Amino acid sequence: MAKTPLGRLEAKAFGLLELPRLDKAVLDGFRALGDLTGTTSDAMDECRINGVVPGSTLRPTDAKARVVGRAITVLNQRREAGEMKKSGLGEIEAHNLAEPGDVLVIQGIAGVSSMGGVSASVGKRQGEAGAIVDGAVRDIDHSRNIGYPIWCSSVSPITGKWRIQTVAINRPVSICGISVSPGDLVIADEVGVCFVPLERAAEVLAVAQRLTKREDDRLAKLESGMPLKEWIKL
Repeated sequence: MAKTPLGRLEAKAFGLLELPRLDKAVLDGFRALGDLTGTTSDAMDECRINGVVPGSTLRPTDAKARVVGRAITVLNQRREAGEMKKSGLGEIEAHNLAEPGDVLVIQGIAGVSSMGGVSASVGKRQGEAGAIVDGAVRDIDHSRNIGYPIWCSSVSPITGKWRIQTVAINRPVSICGISVSPGDLVIADEVGVCFVPLERAAEVLAVAQRLTKREDDRLAKLESGMPLKEWIKL
C-alpha cells in the first residue's frame, strides 16, 4: 500500500512526516512491566515528566487491553456548517502511515465522534495497537469485538463527518492538556494513559524497571513471612 495518496504539496501542508522509530528493546521493556501505567507513572514522576491521564478521564473500551506503541497524531477541529456530502474527517491518512504496533492519537471534539467502526477496522487491518481520542467515538461494540481498543473522553452517536475537520496529521496535539508529539511513546491500560516523550523513553524505562525490582523484592519478603514491623522499614 502506498504510504499516502495525497499529492506532495498537499501532504506537506497536512503535516505528514516520516516518524522516528522507537527502539524495540525499549518497547519490549515497557511491555514486560506488570503494573504497566502505575509503574510508568511513578517513573515519570521521578523523571519530572508531566504526561499521565487517569483512566476515569480517558476511559478504555476494553478494560483488559494494554498497549505500548508509537504515537501517530491527528488534529481535528470543529467545522463550520460543513457540506453534508463530503466528510471532513481525515484520519484515514494517519492509518495509511501507521506501522504495526503504532497508536492513533486524536485531538477531537467533545460530544462529536472522531472515529467509528469503519475507521477502527482500517486501524486494525493496518496492525495498529489501538487509539487514544480526546473527544468522542462511536461504534465501540464493533471496535471492541474486533480487538481494537480505544481510550476516549466520551462516546457519542453524533457523527463528526459534517461537524469536524482534520487539519493536521503528525503534528503536535493536546490530549487532556498534555502535549503529545508524533513519535512519542503511548502506554495505556485500564488504569490510565501515559505519554512519554520519545527522547526520554529509555530513561523512563530504566527508572520503571528499577522501581519494579524494588517492589518485587518487597512483595517477596512479605510473602516469605518477614515480620510486618521489619517489612515496613523497607
